[in-house]
Amino acid sequence: MKPKERIAAALERMAPAPLEAPDFEAADAFVWHVSPDRLDPVKRVNRIDIGLLVGIDRSRDTLVENTRQFARGLPANNALLWGARGMGKSSLVKAAHAAVLTEGLALKIVEIQREDLPSVGRLLNLLRGSEARFLLYCDDLSFSHDDQHYKSLKAVLDGGIEGRPDNVIFYATSNRRHLMPRDMIENERSSAISPSEAVEEKVSLSDRFGLWLGFHPCTQDEYLAMIRGYCEAYGVEIDDDTLRIEAIEWQATRGARSGRVAWQYFTDLAGRRGVTF
Repeated sequence: MKPKERIAAALERMAPAPLEAPDFEAADAFVWHVSPDRLDPVKRVNRIDIGLLVGIDRSRDTLVENTRQFARGLPANNALLWGARGMGKSSLVKAAHAAVLTEGLALKIVEIQREDLPSVGRLLNLLRGSEARFLLYCDDLSFSHDDQHYKSLKAVLDGGIEGRPDNVIFYATSNRRHLMPRDMIENERSSAISPSEAVEEKVSLSDRFGLWLGFHPCTQDEYLAMIRGYCEAYGVEIDDDTLRIEAIEWQATRGARSGRVAWQYFTDLAGRRGVTF
């Protein structure tokens, strides 16, 4: 074999195998992985019923309606769910998807990790060729000073010359309204030679989402209402006074009050009461 032929053969062995068309009928949820590129079906999604999400009624109704419109083939916006930790942002995305499925609408949800955003172009090309409709979802999205992943995100939100596929919508959750720490935004603005260009490109990234939904810390009444809702839904019996005392004590030991803390207390309570869910 000639040297050129050996090199060509070696390069062919090193090249990744072409991605096979996924079986989108295998599930309603998928996770995108790279190295190698693949979409893994998720048979059972980790989510809670949308009726158990307390204190976010307006955000819930808005996101479900937006998701419903998209599933029906109507115009809908990319959505950014931002704000306090543990207040149900990711839970709402998954619950909204489940809600439209119960209405008989066909919609697939695909989760992509933030670190895999550079591969999003390949994923979009894969989804573009399907007749299904997809909710592309990225949890806990944010960018650091030297992070270039935001350029990949622009491909999802703006679509470049091809445009975003008509059968794909993008939802992201973040603890930050502008997807960057406030002090980093101010530092970049003050040190930039031309702040109207590179810096503003990062800062205005969240403006490219048509729908913003803010999540704020819950009140104590909302915190207790969440736990009571879980108890009723899963058949855990406890009197109100005991629940209040234990739940507030649990919150104090965690140094926080949120939907996540409410669920963690309920998990402990259900375990002590011998109730599975």
